[in-house]
Amino acid sequence: MVNLLNLEQRKTWNVKHKTLTEMLARPDQHPEAVALFLEQHRWLYASGAESSGQMTYEDKILSGLTEQTFRTYPVHTAASRNSIAWHLWHAARIEDITMNILVAGREQVLHSGGFAEKLNTRFIHSGNGMNEAEIAELSADLSLEALKDYRLAVAGQTRSIISGLSAAGLKAKADASRLRQVSDQEAVKASEQWLLDYWGGKTAAGLVLMPATRHNFLHLNKAMKAKLKLQKQPVSP
Repeated sequence: MVNLLNLEQRKTWNVKHKTLTEMLARPDQHPEAVALFLEQHRWLYASGAESSGQMTYEDKILSGLTEQTFRTYPVHTAASRNSIAWHLWHAARIEDITMNILVAGREQVLHSGGFAEKLNTRFIHSGNGMNEAEIAELSADLSLEALKDYRLAVAGQTRSIISGLSAAGLKAKADASRLRQVSDQEAVKASEQWLLDYWGGKTAAGLVLMPATRHNFLHLNKAMKAKLKLQKQPVSP
């Protein structure tokens, strides 16, 4: 059967996220906060070369995942209609945009790593505000292997950025020029400019909490529910 991250593991992650929220507000706990962020963040992405022998949440989603399940849209779960492809892509896009453009003032991994081409989709925005036809197109076209690589690249970049931020840096908000870059790079749809106001009101620490950790966790939950609905039996060899 599908290997769901058990309830106790999810409860532990949520408790630690609350602890992280408290620690990020205290400059004297900066090193400990960064260490806890790295621990929490690793649970959200495939283990890749960093495997400790314990499966992460994304590892469990990808384990035995068929391509049909990955692409199926709509799904019709209580949590979401969207495909697993969309959830994994959207969560990574949001993190790439916020961590690289807004927090670090860097080029998105989407472009620096050539993933705008490798992912095999014309969509380069965050995924917010997509209509049904667009989600269906992305779900059908998106390269699963490139998405795995993209997610790992985004995760690695985020960990590098946050590890290098000072306590003062975590308190800083993105300046107007970085918010303009998000629009200039068409990283959000024209109809979704509200995101700039939302992100612009957050400090780097706030963006670490949402979207870099909590947002990912929520979409992994939705992706797992889709997998459980679509793959109720063991996958045949």
